[in-house]
Amino acid sequence: MEAGGRWTTWWQRRDRQRARSADADSPAARLDQLLGAVRAGFPLAPAAHPAGHRCSCDRVACPAPAQHPVSFAWQTQATTDPEQVARWLSRDPQANFVTATGRVHDVLDVPAEAGRLALERLTALGVEGPVAAVGEDRYLFFTATRGTPVDEDEWWPSALDSTPDTMSEHPGLRWHCRGSYTLLPPAALPDGSAVRWLHGPDQPLPDPLRVLDVLTDACTEVGAVAEEQWLIG
Repeated sequence: MEAGGRWTTWWQRRDRQRARSADADSPAARLDQLLGAVRAGFPLAPAAHPAGHRCSCDRVACPAPAQHPVSFAWQTQATTDPEQVARWLSRDPQANFVTATGRVHDVLDVPAEAGRLALERLTALGVEGPVAAVGEDRYLFFTATRGTPVDEDEWWPSALDSTPDTMSEHPGLRWHCRGSYTLLPPAALPDGSAVRWLHGPDQPLPDPLRVLDVLTDACTEVGAVAEEQWLIG
C-alpha cells in the first residue's frame, strides 16, 4: 500500500523541519513504524497513552492504563489507510495504537520468559514471523489468522481465545483472534517501559498452530500455564 499522500508527506516534512533527528521516539520515526504495520495489512486504531504514571483516559483507576483503544468503536475505526493513521498521530502525537486481531493476523501472547525460549526454538526451526516485546512482561507472536469463514460452522473455537475483558483469565498463553486487539509498536507504558519490535511486521506471518506447539511447550517448561485446561476442537 502506498503511504505517500499529503498527510504523511506533511507530517514527515513538519517533523524534519522541527528536529533533524533520527531518534526512535521522534514523531516521524513513530509514523514510519506504524506505516510499516499498515503496509503489512495490520488494521490500526488509536489507543490511550501514559499521562505521568496514569492513563490518558478519564476512567478512574483504569485497569489497563495506556493499553486500550480510545473509542468503544475501535473495531469500526481500525484501518489500513495510511492517511488516517497520519491524521490520528498529528492530532495526538503521544497516542499509542492497537491492532485489531482476527482479520489479517492473530496474536499469541505469552509471558516473556516463555517467549524468549520459544523465539530461540522457532528461529532454530526456521519459522519466521513478527514478534514484539511488551516491556519485560510479555511477548507477542503475530501469526496468520484462523480467519472469518463465510460459514460460521467452519470456524473452530479455542478456550484460549482472549478478548480485552478476559485477559486475566489466561495468565499463561493468550490467543487474540476475532474481537480482540493488542498494542502495536511503538507504544509507551506508564511504568516507563515500551512495546517494541523484536522482528518487524515485514516478516511473513507463520502458521498459528506451528507457533502454538512451540509456545505451549515453552510455557509448560517455565511454569507459565493457565489454571484451566484448554482444548481446540
